[in-house]
Amino acid sequence: MKLEHVIESQQFTVPLLMELFARARQMERVAARGGTRDYAGRIMASLFYQPSTRTRFSFEAAMYRLGGRVLSTEHAGAFSSEVEGEQLEDTIRIISGCSDVIVLRHHEEGGARRAARVSRVPVVNAGDGGGGQHPTQALLDLYTIYRERRTLDGLTIAIVGELDRGRTARSLAYLLGKFERVKIHFVSPPEVRMGRDILDHLDEHDVWYDLSTDVEPIAGEVDVIYQTRIRPDRVADGASLARCAIDERLLRRMKPDAMILHPLPRTVEIDKAVDGDPRALYFKQAGNGLFVRMALLTLLFERDDEEPDAPWPPQRRREDR
Repeated sequence: MKLEHVIESQQFTVPLLMELFARARQMERVAARGGTRDYAGRIMASLFYQPSTRTRFSFEAAMYRLGGRVLSTEHAGAFSSEVEGEQLEDTIRIISGCSDVIVLRHHEEGGARRAARVSRVPVVNAGDGGGGQHPTQALLDLYTIYRERRTLDGLTIAIVGELDRGRTARSLAYLLGKFERVKIHFVSPPEVRMGRDILDHLDEHDVWYDLSTDVEPIAGEVDVIYQTRIRPDRVADGASLARCAIDERLLRRMKPDAMILHPLPRTVEIDKAVDGDPRALYFKQAGNGLFVRMALLTLLFERDDEEPDAPWPPQRRREDR
């Protein structure tokens, strides 16, 4: 099963996810021994129109661990020809001519799809717009859960926070809907509830979910609390922030083998006292991003590996001699 681009979570099938996770386990061993030189001839272009630390560093480290090289800019909107009006499509046409894969974070929803339409090399969506997707974050989130539980069927999860524009929460919901007997509790202040498009998708695929404003009543029944950022300026009632946050009091209500995940960065939604609890796996989760992104890059590069190489040096025709 080959990948051409990574644009959205919907494009992943369960068999493809399992193949990716198996490769991620292999990449754990590769990274532990310092990496490989198998992809020494490859170049990854890291093109970020919005600031990023975790995603950009994770992708760049993945490429270096595979033996490749990186061309990088974190402020592409300020330092590229976009400041002079160049369209994204023209930028991608140029960059795809000097790289083997493009990792793109764009400020417009649908930016990655626009890039993929004109690119000669694979494009990876590293986050697009305020309410788009962040599929590679969702893949590493799902891998973290799978790594701990050995299965995703029968999972009960609370996805908590600012969900209407939450790229990671939206992407993860699409992936969770592919598995059997999954139950999703969407917990958020009323003004930032999960979008209707995600709920309609889950309805279409007969996935159980509910909407609530308080994580405490369900804390004792979920296998995972997937906490996401809540910006206080988007919520009118300060008390509703507390109902969607994790502190030591909530820990006492949770199952002893539950998991607390967060795509990071966090603001006020997880008390730092939670960090020492063995169920708090968000830093391990971030580390898993390296292995998943290494695995993902190898899948993308396989598309090109199957294309026959032209002879080198080029053979001149007799009449050209």
